[in-house]
Amino acid sequence: MSGAVRERLAALDWRSLRADLDARGWARTAPLLTAAECDALVRLWEDDECFRKRIDMESHRYGRGEYRYLAYPLPQLVRELRAELYRRLRPVAEHWLRSVGEEPDYPGSLRGFIARCAEAGQLRSTPLLLRYTRGGYNCLHQDRYGNVAFPIQAVVCLSRRGVDYEGGDFLLVEQRPRAQSRGESIALERGELLFFPNALRPLPSKRGPVRGAVRHGLSTLTRGERFALGVIFHDAQ
Repeated sequence: MSGAVRERLAALDWRSLRADLDARGWARTAPLLTAAECDALVRLWEDDECFRKRIDMESHRYGRGEYRYLAYPLPQLVRELRAELYRRLRPVAEHWLRSVGEEPDYPGSLRGFIARCAEAGQLRSTPLLLRYTRGGYNCLHQDRYGNVAFPIQAVVCLSRRGVDYEGGDFLLVEQRPRAQSRGESIALERGELLFFPNALRPLPSKRGPVRGAVRHGLSTLTRGERFALGVIFHDAQ
């Protein structure tokens, strides 16, 4: 990560972002990555050596599209973005656990957290690039990869809404306690970061905060091609 990107991350209003995560379960930034940085990540798609695995969503009934898990060692931008975001989001993760009566134990650095994943047999990298074309979509799901997990993850849209593609809004659905589910549709601009729950987040109830299940996906692309970078902080089994 260049010093400029680190400075952009440091300049974000993290108090406001954390408040949004607590209040509504997601938060977004203004465009953080430049057009050149987004294009560089998109170009990785054709470099097989950068990836450990490719998934055809339709063959697994996950949706229609494809994604590729980046291999270790991760590209520098992804590696350092992941480490810095973990550090910034760790206080939110700790607050979420305390609010439901659990004591958090997240290491102070991503390196320490990845070591904990390794101790649990979770050794495979999880950051990924996703690609959709016209008619593509992603079914609602949760990203569970093992017993060790970080409750928040991030996505960066790498393509230009209204230019490279149309449709393809990010979807979030949370199951509220003893109530119907609530959904959000979020149209992301290129370079924006979106933070959202990995699988669970605290939701209010009459007895105080309880764990509520959250799933995410993508609405159907109506035109063009859409790339995104997913940043998951725990490794997979």
